[in-house]
Amino acid sequence: MAESQDPSSSALSRRQLLQAGAAGVALSASPFAVNIVHAQGANIKIGFLVPQTGAYSAEARDQVRAAEIAIKDFNDAGGFNGRKAELLVRDDKLNPGEAATRTLELIEKDKADFIVGSLSAATQLSMNAVTRERKVIFNSISQSDAINEAKDWSPYTFHEALNPHLTSGAVARYAFPKYGKKIVYLTADYAYGHEMVRGFERAGKELGATTLADIRHPIGAADYSAFLPRIQALKPDILVLCNFGRDLTNSCKQATDFGLKETTRIITPVLVLTARMSGGADVFEGVVGGTSYYWGMESTIPSAKAFNDKFRKAYGGAVPSDYGALGYAGVRSVLQGVLDAKSTESLKVSEAMSRMKYNWYKGDQFYRKCDHQSVQSVIIVESKGAKAMKGPDDVFNIVHVDAPSEANLRSCAELGHKA
Repeated sequence: MAESQDPSSSALSRRQLLQAGAAGVALSASPFAVNIVHAQGANIKIGFLVPQTGAYSAEARDQVRAAEIAIKDFNDAGGFNGRKAELLVRDDKLNPGEAATRTLELIEKDKADFIVGSLSAATQLSMNAVTRERKVIFNSISQSDAINEAKDWSPYTFHEALNPHLTSGAVARYAFPKYGKKIVYLTADYAYGHEMVRGFERAGKELGATTLADIRHPIGAADYSAFLPRIQALKPDILVLCNFGRDLTNSCKQATDFGLKETTRIITPVLVLTARMSGGADVFEGVVGGTSYYWGMESTIPSAKAFNDKFRKAYGGAVPSDYGALGYAGVRSVLQGVLDAKSTESLKVSEAMSRMKYNWYKGDQFYRKCDHQSVQSVIIVESKGAKAMKGPDDVFNIVHVDAPSEANLRSCAELGHKA
């Protein structure tokens, strides 16, 4: 992959957020604005924004496919008062400005009742700025720490995905005592990467870990060769790849080819099925990481088996990815909120979702009251080598599961929420 960096997909600045919010205010005062109260019997429209183009497109495709299953589940069960659900898919192009524009269009022009989506810490903050202004529920299905903080949060903000603090903490607690305490980070230089490093260092401090270096690279980088000799010279016990998508695949491949695995254990906060499938067994063999879901959980969790079977039936025997499962859960949670609230009004649905306890695909989950973060398990996986695989999708061993616990999250007070 040789994809140039999109500067607008780096860390979202306060100025960009203010511009997105200002755009919402301007649009609300324009002739383009419409009344978003829908006629009885009209479809319940869920705007679904993900980066269908760019470095995360493979993950985004799976999010869309799984979200469509959630729509089908709802409609097959009769919908709500005769109203069926409809998914309005849009491409945010991994760009915060594009995400804000598409979100506004979905709410104002397409009359979306709710917004679900995102695959970037930056785009989700941009989307949330718009939905917060318009008082429309947004359920984010991408990792971010900032979206839960009081300065960016609203009663309409929900976070279905894991967050970096939760994910990196789980991986650190598993890996640092096992593989060593001298750590080098190779970090994508935007919010996702920065937040992951912060989470690892915070957990590592309690474990006696030392950061030798935090080496940053632009999102969408193709060549990591300039970084590898420096990493090798530092002689770390662990190299943490704090990047995602094609960036993770490319950096892991080049680190493997360079021979770093001979002296250093490679881990990553988020190790997803799509990256492992595209990179291959040799590249990822022995790499440990965290994930929100792995299809192999079906052997012990009935809801995982039910979800996998629906996905296989819909898509020619394919198994869902972790981010795909988040697309399913993000949409299904909102639609269950409609049923529980007996309404499509965002505030009533928000109140219903905040009380929700659910098990859509991975075991028990619930939304924490103060910030609407989904409290859930973190799955620690190790990538198999080719000889250990029993089929093309049999790519991970589940080596540990961090059970759902609010204690593993940053406290509500730290996030700025009042008790």
